[in-house]
Amino acid sequence: MNLPQSVSSPSHGAADAVQVRSQGERMQPSHSPVPGYRPPLAERIGLALRQSLILAGLASIVLPIVWMAITAFKLPRDVYSLDAALVFSPTLENFRTVFAHPWNLGNKIANSILVAAGTVVVAVPMATLAAYAFSRFDFRFRQTLFLLVIASQFIPAAVVVLPYFLMFRDLGLLDTRTALVLINLSIVLPYAVWMIKGFIDAVPVEIEESAMIDGAGRFRVLAGIVVPAALPGIITAAVFSFTLTWNEFLFALILGKQDALTLPLGIVGFRTERGDLWELMAAGGLIITAPMFMLSLMVHRQFIGSLTAGSVR
Repeated sequence: MNLPQSVSSPSHGAADAVQVRSQGERMQPSHSPVPGYRPPLAERIGLALRQSLILAGLASIVLPIVWMAITAFKLPRDVYSLDAALVFSPTLENFRTVFAHPWNLGNKIANSILVAAGTVVVAVPMATLAAYAFSRFDFRFRQTLFLLVIASQFIPAAVVVLPYFLMFRDLGLLDTRTALVLINLSIVLPYAVWMIKGFIDAVPVEIEESAMIDGAGRFRVLAGIVVPAALPGIITAAVFSFTLTWNEFLFALILGKQDALTLPLGIVGFRTERGDLWELMAAGGLIITAPMFMLSLMVHRQFIGSLTAGSVR
């Protein structure tokens, strides 16, 4: 007697069950823990050490920032009091003080913004053109010149500043923002060229050749194809240039006297004859850190958007 089609034989049912069970076992990750399994003592100690190192590194980064943010809102008497380490009456007096006479931190903030922005405006187009030349053109001593550009990053700033000081003194540019922009270019340009070149190298040359066959000129190809495709690298180079110039201290110390003092020098001024004014230093440090933090958040979104646009272009 034949069985109905909808009813399977017991042997077939057992085989199907075994097949389903074997497929389920293959789908399970091989590293799934066995119930009741306890890792060896050495593995547990290694895991605890790794977690401790991560927490220690995180604390070394976060705790100074937290201390600075808390101290910026403390009165002078609370800065040196252990009882007011965490519980205190917050105040904005420190921020009003740093902008008043004799500190005048507002002028130094303006100098830092103008110098950093001027450095980025000049450095990014120059670095983009230089990176495109190193990436696309085959000229004599190309590799040697590129290595010299990269090697210039390792020249100490103290070595660079002396000849610039003598030159700016003869040109009457000491204690000017122009002098700070020019000397900062010597530091940020090599890194910007190196970073942007890496992104331009990733752009297929065939796209440029197709555009030039259609009649596009070299600068049109650069502006319409290469720059949009390498925009993440250009943005990163611009942020690096701005951050490095914003935090720069040595050049402003040697080339500036009164009119071209920047924000880092303004914070050093809080070391007085009565000691370090920690509450004012913390307020100034918060003023320096907050714009960089906000800029990083803004650039992060734009950087991700540039990567997405490049992937579907």
